[in-house]
This record gives sequence, C-alpha cells and structure tokens, in this order.
Amino acid sequence: MRRVAVIFIVVVWTLTSLATAMAATGVATRIKDVAKVQGDRPNQLVGYGLVLGLNGTGDSNKTLQTMQSLSSMLSAFGVTVSAAQMQAKNVAAVMVTASLPAFVKAGDTIDITVSSMGDAKNLQGGMLLQTPLKAANGQIYAVGQGPVVTGGFSAGSGGSSQSKNFPTVGMMPNGAIVERDVATQLVNNGIITLSLSQPDFVTANRMRAAIDHRFGGQSVAHDPGTVSVTVPNQYENNVVGFVAALGEITIETDNIAKIIINERTGTIVMGAHVTIDEVAVAQGGLSIRINNTQDVSQPSALSGGSTLTTSNKTVDVKEDKAHIMVLPATVNVGDVVNALNAIGATPRDIIAILQAMKAAGALHAELQII
Repeated sequence: MRRVAVIFIVVVWTLTSLATAMAATGVATRIKDVAKVQGDRPNQLVGYGLVLGLNGTGDSNKTLQTMQSLSSMLSAFGVTVSAAQMQAKNVAAVMVTASLPAFVKAGDTIDITVSSMGDAKNLQGGMLLQTPLKAANGQIYAVGQGPVVTGGFSAGSGGSSQSKNFPTVGMMPNGAIVERDVATQLVNNGIITLSLSQPDFVTANRMRAAIDHRFGGQSVAHDPGTVSVTVPNQYENNVVGFVAALGEITIETDNIAKIIINERTGTIVMGAHVTIDEVAVAQGGLSIRINNTQDVSQPSALSGGSTLTTSNKTVDVKEDKAHIMVLPATVNVGDVVNALNAIGATPRDIIAILQAMKAAGALHAELQII
C-alpha cells in the first residue's frame, strides 16, 4: 500500500506541474490530434474458418460445428465423409475478426485476429484456411489465410499444466488480402465535417475561431462535437491538401474537471480543473482481531472421563484515533493532494474521501470509476 501511495503522489504531482504550466502558457494541440474527418473511419469485418495442422490440441469430437465444417469442406473437394466419422483433433473452428481501415485499396493487406470458438486447447502452429471476411452489409471485403501466431503456449502432463498468455487466440500480421475498395466520402456538397474525439463546447468554439482565422469565415460549430468547414475555392481540386492544412492548425483544448478512480488498483488521476469548497474531513480506522486458542480439559483421576480439547476465542477491537482536518477552498489540484496527504490518508482512504466529498457537494469534479 505504501508503494501505491508513493506512485499516487508522484503521478498527481506530475499532473499538478503540467496543469500549472498549461494555465500559465497554454498548450498548443494540432486539430488532427483532437478531431478527425467524418468518413475517415475503420470498418469491422468478421468471418468463420478452420485452423488445421494442430498437434492434437484442436477441437474434440463433441464440437459439432467443427466436424460439420470439416465434412462440408472435404465435400467441396469431392471427398465424402460424414461428420459422425470425423476423428480429427488437429482441427479447430475459429472466428476471424479484423478492422478494415479507411482508404484501403484492393490488394492491400490487413492484420487479423483468430479466436477459437470450440474446446481447442492451443492454436499454436496452426494454419488458417481461406476465410472470407464480411462487413455488416454482408459483402466480402477481405480474405484471410496463413499461419497463426499465438505468442503463448500451453503444456501439461500427469494432471498438471502451465500456460502463458492466451494460446487459443492468435494474430496474423498482414494475414488478409483486401478484395474490395472501401467507398469513402470526405466532402459533402463542398463541406468537410470534423468530429472531436472529446466533445467540448470551449474546444469546438476555439477550433472554429482558429479555422476562420486561417481561412477566413469558412467554419461553423454545430455542437460540442462537430465543426463543419467549407472547402475554399483554391482547394477545390486539392481536398487532401486542405485536410492536411486543417490538421496542422493549432488550438488550445479544454476539458471538464474529472477524477478517474480505479478501485481495483488504488490508482487515482486528477485533472487540472478540480476544485473543492471548504470542508471538514475525519479519517480513522477500526480494526478487529480474533484470537483462537486451544485448551486441554483433563478429567480427575479415576473419574472415568476422557481428555478433551476445547477452543476459546477472544475478540479484540481497536479503533484508531481519527485525524480531523479542515480543507480550505482551493482551485489548485496540488492543494487538494497536500491536504489529503497531511491527514495520512492512503489511496484507498482518498477514494472514499473523494466520494464522500462529492456526495456532500464540496468537490467540483466528475468522478469516473473504472
């Protein structure tokens, strides 16, 4: 816990220093780093296939879809074998997924992920058979085939086993060939629309002002997440150049006050705009200790009794002295950290204190628990 506390202090003090620098000078961020052009988006692909060549680590005969798929594949090559006759443990049924980037062309290659959907133990060393990959519209956009790379292993003998990573999921870099171009439209009626990755009214307005300053009254901020820009006449035949020029424009971003809490690891990250009102905080602990002792009950001589072992439990309750401190109103995240550290609060205590302060209305920030 002490190590987590040290990490917490270092992280928050680093953020405090950055926040102070940002407040003093402002940080210039390119538009291409905080927004993207609508239409420039990937598309998800999925397919069903078979992985062959496994060393006895494939699906068992209980996995009916594997046996049926293998029988159907063989029938396409003129081999007639029923699913009930299959005894192949070197085959695994898999789902193949991929992300098809925008602007790819037929003949380009993309990465794919192969995941076992049966009871296969390991896909290491397997070969994916030709697998069509479809989009949500049912059209085939890529075809995958080749060796599967798991990046892990699974081994066992005599009832004991060891494994590393997830050997039932494999990657295939450049494992699929794109078969169809993706239709992408960047300009609609002479207008390009930018979408902010983190919608914010202030950031959207600053983006509109920066674009107008650069190109002269060409943009409109419709909402905190969307800014539309009219393509100037000089860029009518050079849309790529115009998008590149837009992306290089620098602005100062703005975000709401937010505190991210990970209760599983005790990690807390505070933003630069976190403020508190004056509030009193008491921090203490209650510990309960139960002791179990064994006593022997020995009967007197010639009594005919037997020796017995009895269990005696004692409960010791200790309540630590609470530390009470008044936290003054502040607009600096560093002051919040100093005040909480001054009362000796651990990261777990700080999480509870922040939640209580938010419930009391003294903390002006959004709490996000992950």
